[in-house]
Amino acid sequence: MKKTRNQFISAALAAAMGFSVCAAMPALPASALELGTYEAEALQPDNVWTSIYNDEVPGYSGDGFVYHTNSTISLEVEVPEDGMYEISCRYVQILNEEGRQSTVAVNGSEYMKAFPYTAEWTDFSFGNFRMNKGVNTVEFMPKYGYVAYDTITIKEAVLPELKGNSEPCDPKATAETKSLMQYLASVYGKHILAGQQEIYGGGSSMHQTTKSLTLNTTAGNLTDSDGNIYTYNEEDLNTADDGSTFVWKCFDKNGKKYDYDSQNRCYKLTNYDLEFEYMESLSGSFPAIRGFDLMNYNPLYGWDDGSTERLIDWVTKKNGIATVCWHLNLPTDFTGYELGTALDWSKCSYKNNSTFSVAKAVEEGTKENEFLNQCIEDLAEQMLLAQEAGAPILFRPFHEAEGNGGLNGEGAWFWWAQEGAEAYKALWKYLYTELTETYGLHNLIWVQNLYNWSPDSAKWYVGDDYVDIVGLDKYNTVYNRHDGLTSGPNLDAETGIFYDLYNYVGGRKMVAMPENSSVPSLDNMTIEQAGWLYFCTWYDNGQDNFISGENYQDKEALTELLKSDYCIMLDELPADLYSNGGTVTPPATDEPADDAVCGDTNTDGEVNIIDVLLICKNLMVGDPLSKQGAVNADVDLDGKPTATDALIILQFTIDLIKTLPVK
Repeated sequence: MKKTRNQFISAALAAAMGFSVCAAMPALPASALELGTYEAEALQPDNVWTSIYNDEVPGYSGDGFVYHTNSTISLEVEVPEDGMYEISCRYVQILNEEGRQSTVAVNGSEYMKAFPYTAEWTDFSFGNFRMNKGVNTVEFMPKYGYVAYDTITIKEAVLPELKGNSEPCDPKATAETKSLMQYLASVYGKHILAGQQEIYGGGSSMHQTTKSLTLNTTAGNLTDSDGNIYTYNEEDLNTADDGSTFVWKCFDKNGKKYDYDSQNRCYKLTNYDLEFEYMESLSGSFPAIRGFDLMNYNPLYGWDDGSTERLIDWVTKKNGIATVCWHLNLPTDFTGYELGTALDWSKCSYKNNSTFSVAKAVEEGTKENEFLNQCIEDLAEQMLLAQEAGAPILFRPFHEAEGNGGLNGEGAWFWWAQEGAEAYKALWKYLYTELTETYGLHNLIWVQNLYNWSPDSAKWYVGDDYVDIVGLDKYNTVYNRHDGLTSGPNLDAETGIFYDLYNYVGGRKMVAMPENSSVPSLDNMTIEQAGWLYFCTWYDNGQDNFISGENYQDKEALTELLKSDYCIMLDELPADLYSNGGTVTPPATDEPADDAVCGDTNTDGEVNIIDVLLICKNLMVGDPLSKQGAVNADVDLDGKPTATDALIILQFTIDLIKTLPVK
């Protein structure tokens, strides 16, 4: 029987606004279970316990429980749609007071979780997992096991609505910084911003081209063997020890900078755009976010590698978004180091350092504190240049703090985390105070890395007053993957970690992917609702080619994501990104069509109820319209899509209005 027009409109409205339309479940095959709660002993009837050896465990339901030691609990469950489903249990774990790892596998993909110690039956969630429409296999595996299961529950996941925090934690944030923050909040959960880290310092050999250039001071330029002309600034003119004249840097006709290599007496071009040009070749645009590292501005071997100059150009001339990390180096022998002394870079490192006390670094009057203050001064000098130019920064200091896990720094690989979470948080707060109060820096959006290795992971979080965005650095092509492979691209959206981080901060901060190897696939992120704010792939260095190497990226999947409406590239950022004053213009997603139809909001060539719904969603929850869609939606010709336009199009679909547009 055909639906009436009103029935169709009601069903379409419900679907568009995110409501579930209930329908009878199909009959299940005998081997598959419905969603629900099951007694563990019914799933493994040959392994029923009522006590754990000599320890009574009262309070279980049913006939007993399963003590999970050396056999796998397997079941099949049928789900109605592709999507996310929560797996939880009621458990006891009395073997390890430090916690006990146990593993669940969904359709062969394994995920390990730490079960806290408890002698009483306690509810525990493994998390939310992607399942496919139809029958799925779920296995509880004894890796490492020794957990007692009373009941097991599988149900449709209830995922929170992702809302971006639009106000920076710094109450004195600059107007440009507030504007950027508001834009980030507007796209959070609806889109992902594409990002790429650039090479820092002098770059690697794969980024470099060398030229022998002849200086002509009379003409004020340099030339190569082909007669191409390179310009220079007078202040860069210098004289070598042998009396010859040279310039420190020069520029070709395209503005690319060549630096003088004093050892080889030639000029070296480092192509800082190498990875960006590769992404452009796949998608037609540079990514929206560019990553910089200010590690070379330091009191040890410090030198100007042009990072600040490129950052300011990226933001103020390219209208891009800049993110900055800070691989702050220490003298490897800090005890024997004399403050203010220059060192060769080989005697410096950002790795763990037993000669340096993190706790003392925030104590006035200590050698560590004096050194840290010198480093902060060098950093602030560069960031002030960016602030004066009107360039906000997504600033990610002291990153990847927890390392491989452990509250006391057991898994740390950087010195700033080696003494554990409390010393680390004190260091972060000291840096925040110095930059904002001592140096008056208010162009920073603060980004902190977090992980989810144990129940203590959340204790590394510095706090809402010092952080704007939390994030995961996703490196999982060898370790921490769930597909049974040990190499090759890993397109996992890491949805479980996304929501772990979301829960750490109570949903009050946006969650991003500040570094990554493989970029998650479009399908995984959208179906699993892993709402990462942005990703930022690490640079290529010839050995680990993180963006262009086939061992890290699936080229087809990467291209699909970069070209999708879901992913925001540089040319899709709004022109008023740093001056919108809180009125956010959603990014355009499509090029205008030649065969535009008035009222056709989704640009499919027809005008129907779906076009009405898209306008409603745009107005209610900020879902962006394409360029042409926004033009088509403006049927009353007042310059923008409004509720009036939605009403007019609705009247047109039921023949109350005969033609569009209508003034």
